[in-house]
Amino acid sequence: MATMRQVAQRAGVSAKTVSRVMNNDRYVSDEVRQRVERAIADLQYVPNLLARTFRYGRDAAIGVAVPDISDPFFAAVIRAVEEIARERGVALFVTSVGTDGKYEQAAVEALLGRQIAGLISTPVAADQSYLMRWRSRTTMVFIDRAPSNITADTVVEDDHGGGYAATTHLIEHGHRRIGFIGDSSAIATTAGRLEGYSAALADAGIHEDRRLVTLGAMSSGEAAQATRDLLSGPRAPTALFSSNARCSIGVVPALQEKGRTDIALVGYGDFPLASALEPALTVVDQNPDALGKAAATRLFQRLDNPDRRRKRRIVLPVQLLLRASCARGSSTPGDGEICHTADK
Repeated sequence: MATMRQVAQRAGVSAKTVSRVMNNDRYVSDEVRQRVERAIADLQYVPNLLARTFRYGRDAAIGVAVPDISDPFFAAVIRAVEEIARERGVALFVTSVGTDGKYEQAAVEALLGRQIAGLISTPVAADQSYLMRWRSRTTMVFIDRAPSNITADTVVEDDHGGGYAATTHLIEHGHRRIGFIGDSSAIATTAGRLEGYSAALADAGIHEDRRLVTLGAMSSGEAAQATRDLLSGPRAPTALFSSNARCSIGVVPALQEKGRTDIALVGYGDFPLASALEPALTVVDQNPDALGKAAATRLFQRLDNPDRRRKRRIVLPVQLLLRASCARGSSTPGDGEICHTADK
């Protein structure tokens, strides 16, 4: 029986290119695709899924569990993981676990019950110790947030640095009363961004008014109401830092309905049409593509070398992407200009 390596040699390409052709990768040129397809036909090559299963000791599939597959950030993460999985000829199962942790264990264990070779998961619940009984059978990498009560490879972003850069930029524009709108400080990403916000104020010698910090906005509607409440207070903020894209989607229309064109705004996380808003939204620009690829790459490194014991925490940098919304009352920067890089 012909192998993928033999097909690659006959076509004069790498085995990875053969895999890309078989997965209908649109970035493969027509000339290369035709050579590979001819080699496959000449050698009568058939993918050996059973061999992949034996190689990993489980089914030739991996699972991805994220809070919400419809969230633009996590949708981009999943696409990046899928790209790496396709190159390896491995299928992908995806599930949502929700945002409050109640359904995480049931959803994740449903994936694990499919005999997957590996799992990439964003922890939501306060405790992931339930995974201890699975770890000898399934390779795990955690993404976006570190797990609790289990040691594993983790790929995260510099949330503290991003919160610090966003707040510092608003301070540099002359703002001293900067509001913070987020979901829950029990969520590690929000906690890190809030810590960065507090550190930037402290380093600038600005007293932090906790009345300007609003948590518990778990939806865009709640973020919109939080914005209205902050603006109606006796000492309203002159600028806002929204700690995730979901909150930003609520903050922007709340500012517009109040006609508050004087309020500067920086959001954490880009999202579709953020650059098309009026004014265009300045964001801490996460890189979900890099996050997903780093997690998938680490997972396959583990699958290829199961005896490797040392767990790694990979921290990816974020950047502040300047648009118009943070420049109220000052000169407007060029759209798309990157003005800060946060990197621990």
